[in-house]
Amino acid sequence: MKSLELENQGLHKVVEDLRAALFKLENRVRVLERSPAVPCAKAVAVQSVKEEDDDEMDLFGSDEEDEEAERLKEERIAAYAAKKSKKPTLIAKSSILLDVKPWDDETDMSKLEECVRSVVADGLLWGQSKLVPVGYGIKKLQIGCVVEDDKVGTDLLEEEITKFEDYVQSVDVAAFNKI
Repeated sequence: MKSLELENQGLHKVVEDLRAALFKLENRVRVLERSPAVPCAKAVAVQSVKEEDDDEMDLFGSDEEDEEAERLKEERIAAYAAKKSKKPTLIAKSSILLDVKPWDDETDMSKLEECVRSVVADGLLWGQSKLVPVGYGIKKLQIGCVVEDDKVGTDLLEEEITKFEDYVQSVDVAAFNKI
């Protein structure tokens, strides 16, 4: 009988330690979420258990605590959803480096660059460009741009740039990086 009482006391100690750890974790989450202090149903249960006699302890919990915990959980979920809805959505962008190749060495590269930069689309921002020697006196235009992924794609850019048939032979994507 004595061994059972010692084991029971040990189990009570373990339960109290677990409840204390849970209480600390809930407080930490509350601080991290920066929500106003809301009394925790589990913390109230820990205090009431300490005051109760060991013989009167309800090991399986009561329906009232479950309902209170469920209501508190729903309130927290609603507060989190409201907080999340206020945040602006992140716009996915990419940095693209294009190689625009002319037909021959007699192609006017400044006019070619002017034609490429004339491509305008919502979510497209042209960046720096430079002429890179390919061979036999031919230079290709290497130009960078930043695009919003939902609005502009590489296929659209390639199609629009290759429409300038007098200047552009082909367009290749040299680099593609998510921002």
